[in-house]
Amino acid sequence: MSLIKVVGIDLAKLVFSIHGVDEHGKIKLRKTVKRNKLLAEVANLPQCTIGMEACSGSHYWAREFRKLGHDVRIMASKFVIPYRQNEKNDANDAEAICEAVSRPKTRYVSIKSEDQQAVLCLHRIRQGAIKDRTARINRLRGLLSEFDIIMPKGRYPAQNAISSILEDAENGLPFLARELLEDLWQSIQQLNLEILKYDRKLYRLANQMQAAKRLMSIPGVGETTATAVVATVNDAKHFSTSRAFSAWIGLVPKQYTTGGVARLGRISKRGEKHIRTALIHGARAVMANCKNKTDRTSLWIKDLIERRGFKRACVALAAKNARLIWAILQSGKEYQVDYVAN
Repeated sequence: MSLIKVVGIDLAKLVFSIHGVDEHGKIKLRKTVKRNKLLAEVANLPQCTIGMEACSGSHYWAREFRKLGHDVRIMASKFVIPYRQNEKNDANDAEAICEAVSRPKTRYVSIKSEDQQAVLCLHRIRQGAIKDRTARINRLRGLLSEFDIIMPKGRYPAQNAISSILEDAENGLPFLARELLEDLWQSIQQLNLEILKYDRKLYRLANQMQAAKRLMSIPGVGETTATAVVATVNDAKHFSTSRAFSAWIGLVPKQYTTGGVARLGRISKRGEKHIRTALIHGARAVMANCKNKTDRTSLWIKDLIERRGFKRACVALAAKNARLIWAILQSGKEYQVDYVAN
């Protein structure tokens, strides 16, 4: 009797669908199990390839299944959808996952360790706090405009002006509105302290990670970018080239080629939005301080700004830094200014 070789598992909160086939593609397992019985069910399977969609909890299950000796692979849902037949349900999803994981060209997500996920927790919580602060500043700005009080543009000028606006007794702001907006301003200040605490945690983490310390030697790569990359990328050799790494971040042009005519558009913005955003912000900081510098990178930036404009040059520098990150991660070497390959 042939053994199960490939298994697809449709992850969920409470009930999981499992679909297994042998080396000839014949169905050998098709069942639904509850969460507390999933590990026992997988432990009873012969060593095989297990495929799952990338979602909440997929990395945890991947680590557990690996402990049982299985070859576990996580893939994006966009690689599963083309293989789903008939209506969408858990059983059909599990079958599609089983089919997708057996295809040779499917790309997989690297399985993260618990420590990596802990660092990413810090990044996600920090991102949420920043988003909440921006929303509250905009809310305060909109409510004040109802009383014909206009706050300055920008986060820092706005926060500098809030106290004087709320303390001005002659601006016609009703007492109730003043009291409520004061509470809103206090919550913004509390978020400032919370974000500062997270920034200090990132600083300490970045200086504890050897790989992150090497990445921070690249101009435009700080604690946020370095820790995010190290926590997200298990092995840079998972990407065949530096361009593949840059494409994974979403910093390469979209391509529409037909009839032998190549058309390149804007950057694809696929993949890791958080890392891409951090790289672009870092590139802006480098470009703002390169006017009086004469190193090779600064001269290249200044020439590119003249030819293509500031924003295109900013994205080009971010893509260049992404390739440098890949090179440093996969080689283990330090960044060198004006490095020339032999």
